[in-house]
Amino acid sequence: MKLARPLVALAATLTLTACAAGHVSPARSTTVAASPSPSSAAPAKVTLAFAGDVHFVDRTAGLLDNPATAFGPISSTLSAADRTMVNLETAVTTRGTPEPKRFHFRAPARAYDAVKAAGIDVVSIANNHTLDYGRVGLADTVDAAKAAGVPAVGAGANAAAAFAPWITEIRGTKIAFLGFNQVFELWSAWKATDTRAGIAMARDVPRAVAAVRAARKQADVVVVYVHWGSNGGVSCPPDEARAFAREIAGAGARIIVGAHAHLLLGDGWIGDTFVQYGLGNFVWRRDDAYSNDTGVLRVTLQGSAVEKAELVPALISRRTGQPELATGQDAARIARKYADLRSCTGLSATRPGPARPGG
Repeated sequence: MKLARPLVALAATLTLTACAAGHVSPARSTTVAASPSPSSAAPAKVTLAFAGDVHFVDRTAGLLDNPATAFGPISSTLSAADRTMVNLETAVTTRGTPEPKRFHFRAPARAYDAVKAAGIDVVSIANNHTLDYGRVGLADTVDAAKAAGVPAVGAGANAAAAFAPWITEIRGTKIAFLGFNQVFELWSAWKATDTRAGIAMARDVPRAVAAVRAARKQADVVVVYVHWGSNGGVSCPPDEARAFAREIAGAGARIIVGAHAHLLLGDGWIGDTFVQYGLGNFVWRRDDAYSNDTGVLRVTLQGSAVEKAELVPALISRRTGQPELATGQDAARIARKYADLRSCTGLSATRPGPARPGG
């Protein structure tokens, strides 16, 4: 738990209040018993949290007038984890020229202040909007992240930077975070190369696999956040996403999470790799983006093994665009829907065999 953040105390208060008010438990929990440790002391537990697409455009632009409250009360849920990650789906810039595409998102540097205030530790900027205002906008996005002290993975000044992980250690467990984009739009023009700034593209499969393998050599756990899938109304992951998940799971990714479809998608296991195909929108600009159902994915590690994963149901406010923890019938409905989404993922409901202690 990030004890340094004052929101942790608020998290405890909200949890007690939620219980009293009849909050429904997190959606379906995917739990696997960890193997006994050969030593007398079991590996320390670590909690990670993930949420979906975030930007500050249209109805959410005004939230940055007060970055400390931009995410609303759900910040307590985000802050309660040891490390938290979202997809920041916007260029962070006031400059640049719009790229030849339909939708363009950008926000001022205060977006990173909002991210920090919400208890988010790392963002993926590997998506189909980070270069909406060209490479000038990308440079500003990266520079603003560095100035704010927010690790941003998945894009950079060249391929080496874009495919590089952010590595952190929590109670003896080293965790590497990577970001990749698989969306087809402008991908060849936006991809990072050895001599050109851009995005870490999942379509460059050999380079993505090599990045995961390199990260695995440096860390006990590799987390990969992927922007992938079909944009709008398709609740099953496409074959391309499934194939990429298998590739990076085989390369050493232990946790794979995704976004882009504007919908919740299902989760499950590829061997002992936990995969979540879509976390939907989170802080979102409009009310007609397919679904306001969302949530916070909470993953518990014991050492390098995934012990448990659960979705905490939430709803995006029609008024503010902020996510709010779901209660009562809404929470139960989202939980049921989320459990049913696995049927078309091709993923297993359980991890076969005992957990690998470090493989």
